[in-house]
Amino acid sequence: MDISMRPGFQTEIEFELPKGYVDDDGNLHRHGTMRLATAADEILPLRDPRVQQNEAYLAVIVLSRVITTLGSLSDIHPGVIEKLYASDMAYLQRLYENFNADENEMGFSSDKQWAAGDKSLRRFTPVGEA
Repeated sequence: MDISMRPGFQTEIEFELPKGYVDDDGNLHRHGTMRLATAADEILPLRDPRVQQNEAYLAVIVLSRVITTLGSLSDIHPGVIEKLYASDMAYLQRLYENFNADENEMGFSSDKQWAAGDKSLRRFTPVGEA
């Protein structure tokens, strides 16, 4: 059976931002969806020069890859994530961590490490704390 067809297996989650994203036209976007992250979502951003210059930017890139909609927006790129209020960014980071957490840690420490450094796999450095 395809794992995505398994009862209880959720590949997307809906959310509502505490404050919301205000686009260039002044429209407020609060409701969105986030999909489960793939290995590529966590590995490929490590090659991005912005992440190499500032590790805190990793959260921006990863979130832009896994957020599929935000209000009427379907093109969620790093520029959108950069313009989020700090409380919304923190909310999305916690949502990402919880949604992508392994339900069956199998005795492993929950403090998994990035293969390319000391970045925690499920815990981003808050933006501005590089």
